[in-house]
Amino acid sequence: MELTWRSYPLVLREPLRISRSSMAGRDAVQVTVDHDGTSGHGELVTSTYQRLDLTTAVTALAGVAGRIADYPDPETLLADPSTPAGAVPPGVRAALDAAVHDLVARRAGVPVHRLLGLPDGTPVGTAYTLGLVPPDAAAATARRLVAAGFTTLKVKAGDADDLDRVAAVRAAAPRARLLLDPNGGWSAEQTLRLLEAMTAHRVDAVEQPVPPGDPDRLAWIAARTPVPVVADEDAATVSDVRRLAGAVAGVNIKLAKCGGITAAREIIDVATGYDMDVMLGCLVTSSLGIAPAVHLTGRARWVDLDGHLLLADDPWTGLGGHDGTLRLAGTPGLGVTPTGAGDPAGAPR
Repeated sequence: MELTWRSYPLVLREPLRISRSSMAGRDAVQVTVDHDGTSGHGELVTSTYQRLDLTTAVTALAGVAGRIADYPDPETLLADPSTPAGAVPPGVRAALDAAVHDLVARRAGVPVHRLLGLPDGTPVGTAYTLGLVPPDAAAATARRLVAAGFTTLKVKAGDADDLDRVAAVRAAAPRARLLLDPNGGWSAEQTLRLLEAMTAHRVDAVEQPVPPGDPDRLAWIAARTPVPVVADEDAATVSDVRRLAGAVAGVNIKLAKCGGITAAREIIDVATGYDMDVMLGCLVTSSLGIAPAVHLTGRARWVDLDGHLLLADDPWTGLGGHDGTLRLAGTPGLGVTPTGAGDPAGAPR
């Protein structure tokens, strides 16, 4: 087997501002694993929050390339619990995991979810993220999204306009499900105060309202509000989820945060075993980066897989979503193909 990679920029249609940062684009790396004339692909994206830059990612890939080449075939690699990518950053690990799943499923002639014995969760609605913009701008975007077919909107929070923004979005989209995401930008007391003030706006769930690192504060909030509290940054591993058992309503699983499909399936099993709901989330990435999580949507209550929809040009296609609904094509592997848009250093083999 041979591991190769190529980097390229991803540019957002418009900058996305959240409570801790603003982003207009990011670097991506397409990861390819080749074996006997068949290729599997995955994608990682750089992340300031996860401390993953392009140099770190490429160095990690170079460090595991030789060890991957030692495996006789991708099936053996996929079945090995001591994967050679175990010590690399989770975003890199997730891209490698996706590429190997894609390759094995292509060789078997089945979609990834079928390879894993999972149901096809599509067609499924996805949330669309509204950043920290003025309330009137958020309302205008909400009206456009609802007209396009979206039924779930995620509203970012963490500035002085939070209450007015949610009110404006609710007025513009009276039937939509609203998810609220302060990205850890609130205090515990502020969370309770704002959620109480937003009662009439029917918030479906609130993600990680307080800074990560103090899961007891999440539990304190969850015990005092009827709005389901979903842990995000505080739920990166199986151990994290076990510590949160009985404390929160759900966990947000991002494959780039936990390390890929294999790790996400384990976390889902643990979370559902503790009667916690699952949200599947994402970073801003192309359809190639989103696709692995789409194969897990049959096990999620909330689906927030809109990263590819935020791009000016998506270099991959195959998931849809522009009408608010994700669909898998049923083709072998991850089910996405290159479009040529953005030219990610040439078409994959």
